[in-house]
Amino acid sequence: MIIIKNSEQLQSMRESANILSDVFKLLEDNVQIGITTKKLDKLAHEFILKCGAIPSFLGYNGFPATLCTSIDEEVVHGFPSSRKLIEGNIIGIDCGVLHKGFHSDCARTYAIGAVSEEKKRLMDVTKESFFEGIKGLKAGSRLGDIGAGVQNHVEENGMSVVRALVGHGIGQDLHEDPSVPNYGVRGRGIRLKAGMTIAIEPMVNLGTHLVDIADDGWTVLTKDRLPSAHYENTIILLSDGVEIITVK
Repeated sequence: MIIIKNSEQLQSMRESANILSDVFKLLEDNVQIGITTKKLDKLAHEFILKCGAIPSFLGYNGFPATLCTSIDEEVVHGFPSSRKLIEGNIIGIDCGVLHKGFHSDCARTYAIGAVSEEKKRLMDVTKESFFEGIKGLKAGSRLGDIGAGVQNHVEENGMSVVRALVGHGIGQDLHEDPSVPNYGVRGRGIRLKAGMTIAIEPMVNLGTHLVDIADDGWTVLTKDRLPSAHYENTIILLSDGVEIITVK
């Protein structure tokens, strides 16, 4: 069931997203050569609690951390650990915040030191594909318009979108209807309505779109072990466009 939020609920989601935006500002200042992903997780966890909020991911279906930290060929859902970031890595960081009963969700991919040109391009195309997905989006658009925008941009650049994982509605539950694929056909799918809140999250692979699941049961890996990048924002559908409420 798709839940349309009222003005009070939307304001609570904005407040949740503001906290999450500050989490990512903190992470940006600390994502560097030599830091462990466990340390990044600790920083985010302590900050969220200090803000009087709750980490959305910690304990969700048994997930053991505040952040998903996914390095190079890890697509999403990587566990924070004692692994240190080294020059040339790219790392996708995904985080959610629960505040006043509402969730927000966001992901970014960061370069660690100097990275290869193909990794830089992968990161750029992934971010660009999000904005292609929301281009012209408003109440009355079709769900397939999002996926078509993402997919077309990615494939025009010789990369692939992950199909086994998708974006989602978000609100009082971290994952609500509808599912939001990063592929599709314009003019297909449900009509979007003002007050809908969704997390759009392109997951883009340098090679094949196929993925594996690691032995931990969570970490998603590219099938060919080529790098992957992730970019996500929580948005509100408006009558005349969209409002991005997480980090711009």
